[in-house]
Amino acid sequence: MKRSVIETVLGAVVLLVAGVFFAFAYSSADIRPNLGYTVKANFNAIDGLTIGSDVRVGGVKVGAVTGMAVDQDLYEAVVSMNIEDRIKLPSDTVVFISSDGLLGGKYVRLQPGRSETMVAANGVLANTKDVVGLEELLGKVIFLVTDSNAAN
Repeated sequence: MKRSVIETVLGAVVLLVAGVFFAFAYSSADIRPNLGYTVKANFNAIDGLTIGSDVRVGGVKVGAVTGMAVDQDLYEAVVSMNIEDRIKLPSDTVVFISSDGLLGGKYVRLQPGRSETMVAANGVLANTKDVVGLEELLGKVIFLVTDSNAAN
C-alpha cells in the first residue's frame, strides 16, 4: 500500500511539471490568432521563403507569410501576408526577401514609402525586390576577382 501512495504522488508531480512546461511553451511560442489584414506581393523568385516566415518593418515582426502560389498568367510567385491592424502600409512600400543571417531562414522585409495613400485589405504591394541567392552572389564575387586578376 505504501508503494502505491509514493507512485501516485510521484505521478502527480510528473504531471504537474509537464503542465508547467506546456504552459511555458505555449506562452513563449507566440501562438495567437491572426488578427490583421492581408496584402499580396508578386516576385520572380522567393527561394527559401516558407509559410509562417516573419514579415518585418525595421527588424520588428509585424506579420507573417500566410500563403504562396504561382500566378498562372505572369508565372510569378504570389506571396500572401497577414499584417497587424495597427501597421498601415503606404502604397509605395518596397518589399524585399531577406536572409536572417548567413545560414538563417528567409523573411519578408517591408520598407515603407512616403505615399499618402495606404494599401487596403487584400491590396497588392507592387514594388518588390527579388531574393538574391547565395550561389548567384558568390558567382558575382568570383567573377569580379578573376576579372580583376586577368586585367593585371
